[in-house]
Amino acid sequence: MAITSQPQKAGFPLTLELPDGMLPKPSWVKISQIRTISVDRLGKRIAVLDAATLGELVDGLLELVG
Repeated sequence: MAITSQPQKAGFPLTLELPDGMLPKPSWVKISQIRTISVDRLGKRIAVLDAATLGELVDGLLELVG
């Protein structure tokens, strides 16, 4: 899912604000923008989601796809 630091007008389930301090800037996950990328393109890990936030993202995705 895409991540942006630009404040989002759309709320859940289209976007989810990440908890404060997870990334250097306030950030939102755009749940509706699912992408696949090669593992070769991945850089260093910048954050780890806690189980509660990951659950919210999965809930949002399930709400979108029904």
